[in-house]
Formats: sequence, structure tokens, C-alpha cells
Amino acid sequence: MTHDHDLELRPTAAQTEAALNPPPGRTGGDLVVETLAGLGATTVFGLPGQHALGLLDAVGRSDLRYVGLRVENNAGFAADAYGRITGEAAPLLLSTGPGALTSLAALQEAAAASAPVLAISSQVPTAGLGGGRHGYLHELPDQAASFRGVVKSVHTVRTPSQIPSAVAAAWKSALSAPHGPVWVEIPQDVLLAGTSLPVVTGVDATPEELVPRVELTAVAADLLSGAARPAIVAGGGVVRADASGKLRKLAELLRAPVVTTPGGKGAFPWTHPLSLQSWTEDRHITDFLEDADVLLVVGSGLGELSSNYHTFKPRGRVVQIEADLGKLESNHPALGIHADARLALQALLETASAREDASAADRVREVLARVRDRIAAQELTLEQDVLASVRRALPADAPSFWDMTILSYWAWSAFDAKGPNHMHSAQGAGGLGYAFPAALGAAVADPTRPVLAVSGDGGALYSIAELATARQYGLDVTWLIVDDGGYGILREYMTDAFGRTTGTELTGPDFVALAESFGVPGVRTSPENLAADLAKALATPGPSVVVLPALLRMFAPTHLND
Repeated sequence: MTHDHDLELRPTAAQTEAALNPPPGRTGGDLVVETLAGLGATTVFGLPGQHALGLLDAVGRSDLRYVGLRVENNAGFAADAYGRITGEAAPLLLSTGPGALTSLAALQEAAAASAPVLAISSQVPTAGLGGGRHGYLHELPDQAASFRGVVKSVHTVRTPSQIPSAVAAAWKSALSAPHGPVWVEIPQDVLLAGTSLPVVTGVDATPEELVPRVELTAVAADLLSGAARPAIVAGGGVVRADASGKLRKLAELLRAPVVTTPGGKGAFPWTHPLSLQSWTEDRHITDFLEDADVLLVVGSGLGELSSNYHTFKPRGRVVQIEADLGKLESNHPALGIHADARLALQALLETASAREDASAADRVREVLARVRDRIAAQELTLEQDVLASVRRALPADAPSFWDMTILSYWAWSAFDAKGPNHMHSAQGAGGLGYAFPAALGAAVADPTRPVLAVSGDGGALYSIAELATARQYGLDVTWLIVDDGGYGILREYMTDAFGRTTGTELTGPDFVALAESFGVPGVRTSPENLAADLAKALATPGPSVVVLPALLRMFAPTHLND
């Protein structure tokens, strides 16, 4: 008996002929490239290296667009941003040993932010695998072990025939909820080896949907529908699942106020009557959320930044929707629903009942007024004016990428992203140097919009080499560098804790002259001229640098009182 699926597996005559007579001169590197193309990849990021030359040569003979950066970690940040903007797994091509290890900080940020990155590293020749000390250049006893605690999955290839399946499995892993970085390593001799395998054409690595269990969403819907004071915390999982529209509908159905975490910026309209904006680092908002009798947490683990540094202590029932199984109930007891945010919110929309609550918008206005009064009492006009100038200059649909600097800390709480997937920062892992290379990756992903990067002078020096990349590819990125002569936020932390600083003061370059030495236009601005200078730079195609010498201060924290 013949089944339909048996017929689907029969190749056509043309396919059979092509399989029996593959093009000559192909290598293991070509198998990687063919698999990536079959999966839908169009762009790869990376750096060449001795053991990866077979892979780079194959890329050069393919239709894939290669974007080469100057430092592996920066290439990882660029791939991270490409994945965030497109929702695709961004291939990151690396060499062995030092090159591979240099990417670790970027992969940690991708893991913390659930950004899909497909890292493909070369390895020493196959004979050097297994922990012996053969003396190969870049040799590590177990290179993959360095990445297992960072990435979602590790895939080691030992023969050319393993390449298509390993790359496809890694791709599927990267794009399965929760998204994240994955690691594939292929020995040098396998990449260089000739192959008579057929050209890779049939590749299917469609990720499975993470569907919520119906009995859990039924209980959650009943709790929320019957709540007296429901509230919602929206995290990055809402943005990654493209679920902001469903979140808004549910909030309006339930008349539930919504606060977005730093990772969830833009998941809910900033000026909506139910919007608590993003003031998760404010005790007034913390109190408001603690007062909720049912709190829905979507796409957030309620980690340090999202819980006012773990001072948040909910008194009501918590319903948590989270794609990362390890985050369910990791900080608070909850009705945990392991699911993609979009699918779970849809299930709630279909089962929850509408609530009437005329006071919800009034309560939101009252608590936001208390937040504004608290900030106003601290005489932080300069900081608020600078952030407002950035918002005025940046087009509403343009993405922005923020480093770990004082202005970014302000932006987590006080910046209107104007939409989902518009504002990204290194708040996941908290490493320096993220903003500019990430912005370059975003510009590659979508060249139709200008991109803004925001760094301090300390963070800028981590990625200054990528001015060459921006110039080489003509990427439309404006880089705002707030120069305060040191690690500003650490200066504040140390002063508050110890009354003095150590290691926070920096001798820096003339960033304008340095940018111009790369052929990138630069301008030194002031708080009064920032909006105009930044708007001009953003409106001018290609890379540019705007330097703002300013000593900014943070608003007073509220978690220390606890």
C-alpha cells in the first residue's frame, strides 16, 4: 500500500539527476552555506580566521551577504540586533580559540535577551578534538565547554555529512521559544574537505509552537475576570512574540493597568490611559503592583530590574506567562503558564470576561503624578531635557540601541519607545560596548530607517573600531556619545557606597576627531543644541557621531530604603 507521504519523498527526475551529478569543487564550507541559504538566511556576520577560511571562501562564492566587523564580540552584538529586528536567526561566523572566546559576552547578552543568534565556529582539525594536547594553534581542550553555560544548545560536527542536520537543528533551537543563541563548531579539515554529497536543497527547521495548556489559561482567565484590582507586567517576551496588539486588547478588556519592563519597552502604548509606563524602579509603582489582587506577568521573569531590585513582594495572586521554563516561579509563587506570550494572550482573550472599572485610569494618573513629583523634587532638569531632546530628534519608527550608561538607565524608565521592537539595550546581561555594533546590525537588517546608538565614553571605547565597519558598508547609524570622562554610573555607585571612587576616571580621545579619522562626520554638541544636531545627523544618510560633553546624574533609587 502506498501512502501520500511516501509519494512526497520521491524525487523528481531533475532532482535525481542533480543529486547524482553535484557541481565539482564543493567543500564542507559549501554544505554550511547551502544549508543556511535553504533555511532562509541572507546575511552573515563575522570575522575570518585561519581555521575558518574554508567557510569564508564558501561564503564568498555564494549569494549570502557577508558583513565583517573588527572584533568578534562586536560581530556578536550585530548579529544579536539583526535577530531582534528581523526575528530570524542571524548567522555569526567565527574562528577557533581566541576568536570564539571573544564572542562570549555578546552571546551572553543574546541569551539574556532571548535574541536568536546562530554562531558557527571553526575548530582545530578533527585529530585535535577530544581533550588531548596536540599543539594546534588556538587549541582548547574542550572549546564547546566554554559555551555550554551561555548558549541554548551546542552542536559539534565531525564529518561533512553531519553539517546540514547540525546546522538545521541549531537553527530550529535558536528560533524555538524562547529564542536564543546556539553554537555549532566544525573542524578545519571538515570545512576544507571536498564533498560529493548532493547540493543541500530540502531543509526544514520550522520551530514548534509553544502552546499553553488550556486548563491553565482557563484558571487564569477566571482569576483575571473576577479580580477587583488586576494589573499587568509586560516583559520582553511580549515584544519577541509580536504580541503587543493582543496585550492591549486584553488590558482594555480587563481594565488592567500595564507597566512594561526595560526589556518590554514599547509593548504597551506609553500614553494609553492604562499605561504605567516603565517606572519599575519606583516605589510608587512597586506599591501599586503589590496592591493588585491578581497580577498578570507576561514574558518576564521579574528579575532584578523588573522587580525594583527584588523589593517587589506581591500580596495577591500572580499569573505568569513565560516561554523560558527556568523563569517560571523563579522569583515568586505563581500560576505558571509555560507558553509563547502571543498564544497565551490569545487564549486569555478568548476566555476572559470583560470588567467594568471606572477608577482604573484615575488610579494610573494618580500614581504617575506621584512618580513625577518624586523626580521633580530632585532637580534633575538637565537629564530630563537631554532625554527629551533625544526623543524629539529620533523619528518615531526608528530603532535605538543603548549601552550601559546613565542616559540609558534613565531611558529604561522614562523614554517612550513609540512602539514595540524600537528600543533595545544591554540590560539583559549588562555588559559594555553593546550599542554601536548592535545598531550596525539593525541598519543591515533594515536600511530604510536611520538607527540611533547611545553610549557613554567608557562604553564607546569598547567598540570604537567599528567606525571602520560603519564607514566600509555605509551604514545609516548615528552614534550619540555622552562624554563625562569616566564610567559615570560606577562613579555614582562607588561614591554613594564608599564616599570615593577607584578606577572610574578615564582619559579619553577627541571623539569627533577620531570619528573624522575614519571618514565619519562628527560634531560636538551641547544640551541646548542636542535635539537639532542629533536630528540633522539622523536625517543625513550614512554613519555619523554626535558627542555630548555632559555630567549626568541618576534619579535617587527607592529600593535601598527596603
